[in-house]
Amino acid sequence: MEWNEAVPPIPCKYLIFDLDGTLIDSAPSILSCFSKVLKETGVSPREPLDERLIGPPLAQTLQNLTGIHDEAVIAAMIGLFKQYYDTEGYRDSLPYAGVAEALAELKATGYELALATNKRILPTRLILGHLGWDVMFSSVWALDSFEPRLTDKTAMLHEILNLSGVMPELTVYIGDKVEDGLAAQANAMHFVAARWGYGEFDGAPEHWQLLDSPSGLVSIFEPMGD
Repeated sequence: MEWNEAVPPIPCKYLIFDLDGTLIDSAPSILSCFSKVLKETGVSPREPLDERLIGPPLAQTLQNLTGIHDEAVIAAMIGLFKQYYDTEGYRDSLPYAGVAEALAELKATGYELALATNKRILPTRLILGHLGWDVMFSSVWALDSFEPRLTDKTAMLHEILNLSGVMPELTVYIGDKVEDGLAAQANAMHFVAARWGYGEFDGAPEHWQLLDSPSGLVSIFEPMGD
């Protein structure tokens, strides 16, 4: 469903975005790098190299993809992936149509924009710089932004709320996976499901807002002052 204009806008001040599948289509670049890793290591994939692989942390995805759980082997694969992705691969990530315009309008309206992603912080910042989005976000967070590294988005959103001092009832997380919605819900935040991304939201809770296009982002929030 597209956003229903009869539904009252979400009162909020802070908008936190996922990256892959929400702001950018990173599937071509990520899947290409996985393919290169598998070819170089001589490992056959246990799952198809498709968009369903996008989203979870890198080590988890490689374990699922290869069936290998030897930490040393996975670490070597991660090293190869980083080598490919952090030099050239990240440049193949493409913004979804309408995202750049929506971010600019939301920022101009006065919302504070942040980013919270499972992607490592280094390529995240490389992608933002490549797209000219560095100035869009007041803060950028990844699981490896923290020491020790966090395990999931639920923990990351919890830390962001604590460190930023923002109220969860005035905060929205925008993501493309059910896991994103559950992470927001666990932190008492609003959630907007980006249905143009990689996830499916059939049977999603009624209080999650489902949106079919990035262009609809500018109409579903109600700015709140200090």
